[in-house]
Amino acid sequence: MGGLDAADLKWRVVAPTLDRLGLGGPAAVNLLTGTALVESRAARLVQEGGGPALGLWQMEPATHDALWRMLTDDAAHAELETRLRRMTCSDIPRMRQLIGNLRYACAMARVKYRFDPGPLPDARSAENLCVYWKRVYNTALGAGGVDSVHVAAFATAIAA
Repeated sequence: MGGLDAADLKWRVVAPTLDRLGLGGPAAVNLLTGTALVESRAARLVQEGGGPALGLWQMEPATHDALWRMLTDDAAHAELETRLRRMTCSDIPRMRQLIGNLRYACAMARVKYRFDPGPLPDARSAENLCVYWKRVYNTALGAGGVDSVHVAAFATAIAA
């Protein structure tokens, strides 16, 4: 089963979304493209096996809601919050938009990384991008790992 073409995802969804969010650049674009590839193969809109994760970036509702609380609880994030709101449809609950609104789902995944205090890894290092994804996004409790399959997904993102 195939997913979205990695180059289409990278250049038609991820790069313009991150630019609009004000959180772009080569490392962020490769990280977010790779994240979609490792989380869902850029093919699944809901988690396999009935889990709670939604969208190509497989964000769980609890994570989504926690990120919004972090954004709204600190006035320093007001501009980022405004940019995110502009990516949503007013008649669909934001959490449900993780499924069909690719730009919003990408933006929320980027916000998850944004709250990590460390710098983004080198844009050209698939292994470092994978290590960063595992630490920040998938976490120690997640099923993913830093292995040849996941590193290869980040290499695909870099090459796209």
